[in-house]
Amino acid sequence: NTTTKTVLRSDELSCPSCVPKIEKALRGLPGVEKAEVRFNTGKIEVEHDPAQSSVEALVEAVRGTGYEAQPAAF
Repeated sequence: NTTTKTVLRSDELSCPSCVPKIEKALRGLPGVEKAEVRFNTGKIEVEHDPAQSSVEALVEAVRGTGYEAQPAAF
């Protein structure tokens, strides 16, 4: 069981109240062990098993809560 860390970015996180909603949606995905949203930076860190939840699935989960997200480029 290999866990990887994926960082997503959202420029739409305007309030702290959106944080638990997004974290709950991400944690509901198979293979997700940890999801942490920082609304002040728009950074969403997810520790997950990529065999169970792809980066696309993570992005879709965030979109499902009404926010756009994309993989962060470094």
